[in-house]
Amino acid sequence: MIAYLTGVVREVRENSAVVVAGGVGYEVQCPAGTLARLVVGEIAELNTRFIVREDAQLLFGFADTDSVRLFDLLTGVSGVGPKLGLALLSAMPVSALAQGLLSGDAKLLSSVSGVGKKTAERLVLELQGKVPEHLAAPAAAGTKPARVITTAGRDAVDALLALGFREAGVRAVVAELLSAEPELSADALIRKGLGRLR
Repeated sequence: MIAYLTGVVREVRENSAVVVAGGVGYEVQCPAGTLARLVVGEIAELNTRFIVREDAQLLFGFADTDSVRLFDLLTGVSGVGPKLGLALLSAMPVSALAQGLLSGDAKLLSSVSGVGKKTAERLVLELQGKVPEHLAAPAAAGTKPARVITTAGRDAVDALLALGFREAGVRAVVAELLSAEPELSADALIRKGLGRLR
């Protein structure tokens, strides 16, 4: 098991990054929030999960231990593979995802691309009592759990994508901004998003 990886970021792709450690370049698939923090040429420290299949060996990387904990819980549910677990973690901050699972919000989960109604209900059924409550706490004191998909958020994502920014980075930045200030308008999100993405 590869549990941790430290190395220089050589490349950041749409859904993964290449991290060079010990002269070897590892392709690490990461959620959007983790990818948004990685900078080419700088050192990355990632908590990892190494998954071996008949047809592939996949390495998944996370910027924090809370994301790994939630990823392990998600992929422990029947029918939820690592790609879907990654999609859930990319769609919203850990606190919002954990809150959705704890509160039984299947509608929130099914709003994520690739998560159907039955899968969302299964996730809630199996994880509602297993998710540690501290994961649902907002990242900063005094902030509310992020309302993941707001109309303003969707509009801001669409506008930033139209400007040519990478989808993973755009979604992560908009989610972080909404997590800190859920009432931001689309214009404010676009303006602040541009400041972080440039």
